[in-house]
Amino acid sequence: MNVAVLGASNKPDRYSFKAVRLLREKGHTPFPVHPALMEVDGLPVWPCLHAIPAPVDTITVYLSARNQQPITEELLNSGARRIIFNPGTENPELASQLQQRGKEVLHACTLVLLTTGQLVEEAMTARSNDSTAKERS
Repeated sequence: MNVAVLGASNKPDRYSFKAVRLLREKGHTPFPVHPALMEVDGLPVWPCLHAIPAPVDTITVYLSARNQQPITEELLNSGARRIIFNPGTENPELASQLQQRGKEVLHACTLVLLTTGQLVEEAMTARSNDSTAKERS
């Protein structure tokens, strides 16, 4: 699964750095996103979501609500079907807008989802629901 890590850090003690590393360890393809960094844990960093060269399934957010404001439109118009707001990044207004656009919104810790296997479970449930909806139409 391709996962954009919005607000990625090159500091190993930051949760966003740990998410990039754990995503890779769990077999996912992380795409660190940060406008001022070149590399995170040996991976190239993308300056914005639109610059990522592959379809993104999930965006995990590590930016405060205030720092999300400049990229609100980019998040709303992304092709990702799921957005995860990690603790401290909650943004009820943006979450509501994302849901109105048909995106799944989770308020959860990506590290916990990865460690407990729920990240994949959640993605499979979403895909299963999409398939069922398509079969009914």
